[in-house]
Amino acid sequence: MTKKWFRIGLLGIFILSLALRFWGLERFNTLVFDEVYFAKFGNNYLTHTPFFNAHPPLSQYMIGIGIWLGSHIPFWHDTVNGLTGSMRSPWTYRWFNALTGSFIPLVVAAIAYQLSYRRSFALLAGLFTACDGLFLVESRYALSNIYIVIFGLLGHWFLLLALDKQNRRRSFWLVFAGIAFGASVGTKWNGLWFLSGAYLIWIVAWVIQGTHSFANAKLFFTSPSLEQEAGARSQDSEAVASPRASAEGRRQEGEGSRQEGEVRSQEVGISTCSQPFIPSPSSESPLQNLTQLNIFQMLFYLGIIPAFIYSIIWIPHLQLDKTYGFIAVHQQILKFHLHLGGNSSDVHPYCAAWYKWPLMTRPMAYYYQTAESITEPLPVMGPPLPAGAGQVIYDVHAMGNPFLWWFGVAAMLFLVGMLVSQAVMPWVKEKRFLVPATLSIDTWIGLYLVINYAANLAPWVKVTRCVFIYHYMCAVVFVFLAIAWFVDQCLRSYYQQLRALGVTITFIILAAFIFWMPIYLGLPLSPDGYKLRMWFNSWI
Repeated sequence: MTKKWFRIGLLGIFILSLALRFWGLERFNTLVFDEVYFAKFGNNYLTHTPFFNAHPPLSQYMIGIGIWLGSHIPFWHDTVNGLTGSMRSPWTYRWFNALTGSFIPLVVAAIAYQLSYRRSFALLAGLFTACDGLFLVESRYALSNIYIVIFGLLGHWFLLLALDKQNRRRSFWLVFAGIAFGASVGTKWNGLWFLSGAYLIWIVAWVIQGTHSFANAKLFFTSPSLEQEAGARSQDSEAVASPRASAEGRRQEGEGSRQEGEVRSQEVGISTCSQPFIPSPSSESPLQNLTQLNIFQMLFYLGIIPAFIYSIIWIPHLQLDKTYGFIAVHQQILKFHLHLGGNSSDVHPYCAAWYKWPLMTRPMAYYYQTAESITEPLPVMGPPLPAGAGQVIYDVHAMGNPFLWWFGVAAMLFLVGMLVSQAVMPWVKEKRFLVPATLSIDTWIGLYLVINYAANLAPWVKVTRCVFIYHYMCAVVFVFLAIAWFVDQCLRSYYQQLRALGVTITFIILAAFIFWMPIYLGLPLSPDGYKLRMWFNSWI
């Protein structure tokens, strides 16, 4: 794929995301779901109204900026309401979120490209992210979760860019990574898990290097003969791989001498490689440079800088509401969440524990109203009509693309299996522990995705308060990357069946997105059309 078509593809993904997020943005002239908090809070900053915020204030600043800018734009003010505390058009308190959410697929694509320098992987990652329903719904309303995600992802992208640079250029991108991570935490505390994922992959890189050095010290070899045999085997495999790499040729990517490293014999478990789970380590990834960062750099750039950014984010809020100081307000926030209630339907009908998120067994309705006909004005307040009376249903469902999520979980499990097999197979076959001198690019991608997915999901296991499916957004974005990686490997395979599998998965994800789009956008549905999309009772 040429650079020109790559850029056209990214532009197409952005235009698709932008159009879907702005289409009918004023459809419901009311406050939808948690807009009753966040849209009001954003407006409070403009009217200088003190208030208590149960989260860090950055997302409300962003919404407030959007309201101020939107109020000075001389169109899209046909409908207004005073629900935020001022007469505002729904467009004014939603458009900035819609614009921000439109960039998330591009950031995901940028991370995929920086991980692998594979344009096809990057385009698939961006496309799949653009085809998710939960991210679409969250972007169309004045909510806060898209800011956690985009700042956390920017932190990871800047970190990957830094690893690809040296000296001052590396420091430049590390500073931006620290700022982005601090902004993510400054939106909600669970933004901290993006930062923890960066630390974990850094620690794993050092452990791998240390283990390899330890193995080279002959402490893991059972005998000198085994060591000689391993060295001979390594030389033989290099001799075999070299002509194959030469025959296949490496495709040039858009950064001068950078090589794509798309050797088909390295397609990790779904190619013609004779050892499918032990790919050749000839490709490059910025993650291989993680051990060039020492602990002092990590603590400064990804410790002190995020903490500093997080602290200064609070200044405008504490100047507005002087009830609590910096420490006291954090104590009050913690108290609020600890007393929020248990994780059961008795507390809230849409409470969903962490283990319900990956398979999406309990999505939630952000808005639900009925009308007698499609020509009636859209209902915005009050309860729905009695059962059977409404002929038209308006439903906004915070629900992911089911097949994207389900296929993504399977791809994540595949990556876990790939990593485990690479660690176990040498021990099973040769009764010895073996750490390659250089891990393959796909092994690094697998480690990166699995570690960051776990870093953003595992902390919720111990949370006892009521949580919801939108708390999974920080983790599921790595699921999108996992299924994009898997499909990309399929499409690059020699086997026609695997290429057909990749095309089929992509088609199903796109078709599912179109099928469930009415409940993402709040389009009018007949009762039968609504039931057709509610496959399980737990979805309602």
